[in-house]
Amino acid sequence: MILFDQDLKSIESAPDVFTVTVTDNWSVNGNPDGGYLMALMASVMLGRNNKIRMPIITANYISRSVPGPAEIHLEEISLTEQFHRFEARLIQEGKEKVRALATFGLDNAECNLNRYETAPTPLAPRESCVPVPAGIPKYTLFDQLDVLLDPVCAGWMQNHLTDRSENKGWIKFRNQQPYDFLSLLLIADSLPPAVFATQGMMAWVPTIELSVNIRNLPQSQWLNCCLRTRFISCGILEADGEVWDEVGNLVAISRQIAQMKKP
Repeated sequence: MILFDQDLKSIESAPDVFTVTVTDNWSVNGNPDGGYLMALMASVMLGRNNKIRMPIITANYISRSVPGPAEIHLEEISLTEQFHRFEARLIQEGKEKVRALATFGLDNAECNLNRYETAPTPLAPRESCVPVPAGIPKYTLFDQLDVLLDPVCAGWMQNHLTDRSENKGWIKFRNQQPYDFLSLLLIADSLPPAVFATQGMMAWVPTIELSVNIRNLPQSQWLNCCLRTRFISCGILEADGEVWDEVGNLVAISRQIAQMKKP
């Protein structure tokens, strides 16, 4: 079994209660990646819903999760002809760590209009990009993903900062695993924080809320990803993300609200 799929396994231990293990294979500075936690919760929802097109998922990260056992408590909110909605809560050590709301649309929804008023972010050729190295202790996410940053935004790794809070680059799984809705939730939260480009690397930019809307399954392994922050005030920032495939399909959009903590 592919590692990512294996790390999403769950067992229904009681009605609407699922036992899972939060692994340390998708961590950033020792903290489970927010996209991985979202995918873990969404995997339970997907097992129950009958409408799987273009999921829209929002997660609130209430307190820090850690690798180890957990429970996911699932509640169906509503089922209509168009949408199936769920709420899920991730519980560790008796405390709620993450709460997520998800809306799943009709799988056979008719697409009458496909209009993009912006294009994929221009990226340097992959051979010119700067890889985020694997093997960094506590940053296991980059052991599993190839992340190549465009040189224009990669200077923060050598403390050469820019005047634009943006990280952009190419991302794919190192093991070439096929993409599905769950793996795209991880991809949408895999670029280093955009604020690094102007403020330098910080140990952690903890997510308060993350929303991801999947639009299409990609038609290429390499994905064009961009994350942009425009406003930082009182220790709070936003980060708007886009994921495109190499043939020009919009794969996902995201919006994240996070804390900015100086070293």
